[in-house]
Formats: sequence, C-alpha cells, structure tokens
Amino acid sequence: MNYFLIINPGSGGGSKEKIKTILAFFHDNGLQFDYKLTDALDDAYTLSVTGNKLGYDIIVAVGGDGTINRVINGFYDTLGHRISNSKLGVIHTGSSPDLCKSYNVPLDIEQALNTILAGKSEKIPIGKITYTSVSDIELEGLPLSKGNERGHAQTGYFACCANIGLGASIARGANSGIRHYIGDFAGTFVSLFKSLLKYQPSNFTVSFDGQEQVLKNVYNIAVGKTTYIASGIKVNNQLSLEDSRFYTLLIKDLRVANWAGVIRKLYSGKRFTNNKTMSLQYASSIEVYGNNRNPELEFDGDPRGFLPCLIETAQDPLDLICE
Repeated sequence: MNYFLIINPGSGGGSKEKIKTILAFFHDNGLQFDYKLTDALDDAYTLSVTGNKLGYDIIVAVGGDGTINRVINGFYDTLGHRISNSKLGVIHTGSSPDLCKSYNVPLDIEQALNTILAGKSEKIPIGKITYTSVSDIELEGLPLSKGNERGHAQTGYFACCANIGLGASIARGANSGIRHYIGDFAGTFVSLFKSLLKYQPSNFTVSFDGQEQVLKNVYNIAVGKTTYIASGIKVNNQLSLEDSRFYTLLIKDLRVANWAGVIRKLYSGKRFTNNKTMSLQYASSIEVYGNNRNPELEFDGDPRGFLPCLIETAQDPLDLICE
C-alpha cells in the first residue's frame, strides 16, 4: 500500500507540529509514502491529478474544505469519470469539517491517521457542476449551452453542497479571515447576517429534471448530497449513498420578521414542512440559467464561478476512507 499526502501548511490548523505528527506516524508505521506541500490552493488539484495518474493506492488530503475539494477534483476527468482506482483519505486541519461530519471521518488527527491505516472505505456520490468561468452579461436568462458556445464552460466537482445566490456571498465573507479570530461557527454566522442585510433577492429560471420554472424573489438555492453543508447548517434529507438525486433547498420571499425562524430551522437540522419561504425538493439534474443580478455560485465552501450552471451526479462514485 502506497500513500501520497497533499498537505496545505496554510490551512487553519495546519501548524508545523501537526505536520510533524502526521509525517512521524507514516514513518513510525513503516508505510510507503510520499508527500508534497502546497504553495497555493490550486496546487492541491494539480498534485491530486499527478497522484492519481501515478497510481497511488491512497491519496490523503491534509487541510480544510478548500484543500479537500481541490483534491477531490483531481480524481475526475471532465466527463465525470474517475481517472484511477485511488482512494481518498482525509486529515482535516481546517475550519469547516462538513465532509468529515457527513461521512464519519474522525476530526482528531490521531484517530484520522488510524482510520487511514485501517483502510476501510465507502463509495460516496460526488456532484458534478458545469458552470461559466466569467460573468457574462450576454448570458442573462440563457442556459448553459449558450455558455458553452461562448467558450466559458468549466467543470468542477463537490462532495457536499453548491449554493447559488446568498451562499456565495456568505462563503466569501466567511473566508475573509474572520473565522480565524472568532471560530468557524461564529464567523460563518456573522457573515450570514452581514450578507442578509445587503443582499437583494432576484428571480431565477431553474430546470429540475427538464421541468423549467421561474422562481421569484429567491435568496438562495442550495443543491447538495450531504447533511452538513456549511459550518453548522444542516439539511435533513432523504438521500441514500446510491441515490443519483440531489436535494434542492430553496429560500425565497424572506422577510426580516422570519429571519430568525428560517435560521433556526437551518441550524437545527430538523425536518420541516415546505412553505412559501423554505422548501425542499429532489432532482437528478438541476440547471440554473444566467442571472446578472446575482450570478455567482460556490461549492464546498468557496466561490468558484458564475451562472448559468448544470448540476448532475458524477458518473463514478469516490472511494472515501472512513470509519
């Protein structure tokens, strides 16, 4: 068994002592391994592609949600197929452990290392999102096919959730550094309130499994696979690991008077009855057309691109090392 560690030394908890502990574990257990430190976040993607092509048995992402997402993207080609039989291991040293909480990956470094050594894995579904790399006013109200024609299409992958609308603003605020000072939960919560105060809802044209509809006065469209989606926000859903569908959580027609109720439901993770403000539905394919008022989207915690976008399940699941 050979291992390739992709380590982000700049991640929230990625101190030199923690990196020493991780490397010492592999040395002390006589494991065959190589490792690389990232200089920039996108290095994790490039290194993951290399590790997959070289045929490492287990590729280990050491970092936060951004590092983990880039490593996951390195497992896939642009069509949604795995490029190797490598498995993914995770040692979380960042601030928002949504993937770990959703799939029972230990947060304690010693436990995470022992889990990787045990090598048990689960096949988990991965979301494939095709989106536009630049905000293009000419794509207002148009589907992704028009973005393809203009040469803007880009493909990415996510394990937890993609957000269109308010979510991108929240992610940008939470990633600004505030979480380093007041913690993941509080930092995201503050960013949520700041974003709500200035966000202007808009209308989105959305196609659910080919059924097109116009959603009015929308604050956010969350499309996900997992229970945990962002720093304590939870979605109680009916999806199984074998399900090709996503849940779509819609937040619209929000008023100051019902902020508290909606936020309480989001953080409680309890089931709720669909209503005018908050609703949950399921679909295998979700396409959101261009919108130049709120065109930005994020997935797995980082703003990454713009509308229009198409979200589907990747052709192949990912083998994740977990308990």
